[in-house]
Amino acid sequence: MGEHTVTSFDEELDHIQRLVRDMSDLAGSMVGDAIRALLASDNALAQRVISDDVIMDARQRELDDRSIALIAKRQPMAQDLRAVVGAIRMAGDLERIGDLAKNVAKRVSAVGHGATPRNLAYGIEDMSQLVLDQVRRVIDRYADRDAEGLRALRADDEKVDVKYTAVFRELLTYMMEDPRNITACTHLLFCAKNLERIGDHVTNIAENAYYVVTGEQLPVNRPKIDETQLSALAE
Repeated sequence: MGEHTVTSFDEELDHIQRLVRDMSDLAGSMVGDAIRALLASDNALAQRVISDDVIMDARQRELDDRSIALIAKRQPMAQDLRAVVGAIRMAGDLERIGDLAKNVAKRVSAVGHGATPRNLAYGIEDMSQLVLDQVRRVIDRYADRDAEGLRALRADDEKVDVKYTAVFRELLTYMMEDPRNITACTHLLFCAKNLERIGDHVTNIAENAYYVVTGEQLPVNRPKIDETQLSALAE
């Protein structure tokens, strides 16, 4: 009987971990598709991202329900409890990444029918690749129980912030050089901010994953640059 209970608990925990992986895969595809849709002005692809968010929300609800039921039925202790609570927290951040990708996708129709001019798009394309790489790596590091990899990934958020600063300045420059760029650049600024926020959620996932794997909290993160400082730098 005891062995049956353990097996059943492990199976339920495995199912929760699979849902985290599914949400991570979906988050990655949503971010990638949203940026591709934005740069190509592809409304059909943007609509797919928006509809994918419904799937993301449903997966989070299933994960929450299963996790709460597992805690109530099994009353897990120590590392098992950390794993369940960690999954709930990671799912919350993955769901927010999906929301932010959906917000980018919603901008596609607002930007207009023409594709975003290439000279305006280079910075945000680079930034999206950096963020996408982090979204895809963080759950791999968690699945591998790679504590040092998670620590390094958390530190990598600084690269996203630096890139965001560069994109922010670059887009402001384009807007000042030619007023015809203002509409497109305003949308791109919004999307760059969403990418920066996605980076923050990856950081949260890395911190929670590190705690699940090691039982220890990472040190408090460094202060982030905010837009008021950026605006002062740009003047």
